[in-house]
Amino acid sequence: MTINKRKIINDPVYGFITIPYDILYDIIEEPCFQRLRRIKQLGLTHYVYPGALHTRFHHALGAMHLMTEAIHVLKSKGVKITNKEAKAATIAILLHDIGHGPFSHALENNIVEMHHEKLSLRYMQMLNKKFNGQLDLAIKLFKQEYKKKFLCQLISSQLDMDRLDYLTRDSFYTGVLEGRVGYDRIIKMLNVHSDNLVVEEKGIYSVENLLIARRFMYSQVYLHKTVISAEQMLVKVFQRAKDLINLNEKFNISSPLYWLLSLKCNKSNQKEILSQFAKLDDNDIISALKEFSSSHDIILKFLAEKLLNRKLHKLIFIEKKKEISYDSSMINVFKDQSVKLSDIKKYLFFKGCEVNKNYELENEILILTRNGKVRKLSSFENVFLTTVSTTKKFYCRPKSV
Repeated sequence: MTINKRKIINDPVYGFITIPYDILYDIIEEPCFQRLRRIKQLGLTHYVYPGALHTRFHHALGAMHLMTEAIHVLKSKGVKITNKEAKAATIAILLHDIGHGPFSHALENNIVEMHHEKLSLRYMQMLNKKFNGQLDLAIKLFKQEYKKKFLCQLISSQLDMDRLDYLTRDSFYTGVLEGRVGYDRIIKMLNVHSDNLVVEEKGIYSVENLLIARRFMYSQVYLHKTVISAEQMLVKVFQRAKDLINLNEKFNISSPLYWLLSLKCNKSNQKEILSQFAKLDDNDIISALKEFSSSHDIILKFLAEKLLNRKLHKLIFIEKKKEISYDSSMINVFKDQSVKLSDIKKYLFFKGCEVNKNYELENEILILTRNGKVRKLSSFENVFLTTVSTTKKFYCRPKSV
């Protein structure tokens, strides 16, 4: 029996979208891709915006759809894109986030000390072997090594399909209307000039709106102080658990998570790490938090319980030279339970920094003017741009014991 692989999917953001190539269906069916159904796109953001429960699976399909639309627009304007290139670009954007771990960015580099983009590349290489080299070109595009620069820019740039989808999708699910972007008009205005992806001048204000919406989403959603507090607490939970496991503490958590938190993974090959990591999703983390909440370790129990019940640390944004303010009475409560002062300060009172690059002048969006010339977006005086990186330094402390 022949399977129809050109499925139609009802996406809540874009409506009905299609799978344009058979190989995309085969990739989507792979267990390592299906895992993305169980990984939230926005980590613990639902602690602030209850509707933010969408997944990396949603986002990958959405980015695939936008890539299909962008390629169709460019081809209609006479840009030469072969069927092989179109297929490769769509595969690359579909798999661009396959290396994300549980709760996406919240636990980045904590369970496995490797950025999600490097993990994505490893999974793409693994799938390429399974599909007998059919992902060769997709990998070149993902690594920004293909001769047609504009195709690489569709996958990674300040105007890529990843960014267009996550802003559109995240604003939809959070209900933050100020984060909406005119993705459809931007795509309609795309073109290619001297092998660079450009936007026709008629679409310049849609691009400006995209940049303003992105800045707003970072300040009000991605870097919301409650979201940062929750995610930092999650990081501290697993740092503490990792330290205890390395001291031979036993926990009734999933075997892949236990294996990766132990020292074993540092002595093993990358293939085994990828295999174990591919078994992890948000469910492993939630289950572990429940286990940790009954731990005999006071710090681990405290953090896990507070996080599960949304009794979050107070987060305070600080100036450059300001030091952490410790609550001596709270410290004494933990010291009375024979907890080391160094551990109290490390896991319960901590500082950090979040950075948003805003508009990047070294990787400018290019505008194709009405007279056929190309100008950098920053050269237009009537366009509002924020080019200075936004840095938010903070410290966290428990609200109560």
